[in-house]
Amino acid sequence: MSIKRHGLSIGLERVDDDFFLILKPVGKLTHADYEIINPMIDDALKGLDKPHVRALVDASEFDGWELRAAWDDFRLGLKHGNAFEKLAIVGERKWQERMASIADWFMCAKVQYFGEVDAALSWLHE
Repeated sequence: MSIKRHGLSIGLERVDDDFFLILKPVGKLTHADYEIINPMIDDALKGLDKPHVRALVDASEFDGWELRAAWDDFRLGLKHGNAFEKLAIVGERKWQERMASIADWFMCAKVQYFGEVDAALSWLHE
């Protein structure tokens, strides 16, 4: 039997006195995944007047989106893009680097692509 994992893990990580939102998409995200993800992100940001979130997206196990999920992700970025100050995307594939460049066009946040987590955390910590 083959297990097909997909979804999004959300966590917090601390470097010195700074906290970072850690997002780890796994597998190929679906519309059903976003029906769970969207309310979680909405609730997390709801109580913040002027959020300045610095986030790391660990895309090392991310395989992309189903078509409708890609649209869900785009809408989520438009809805909450101004809440983010910096977004570091860590991956191993060329399309993930292009994804970071495209995200930079649509978000108020500074978006940067990295090949390793430590470099991304250092940039977020600056």
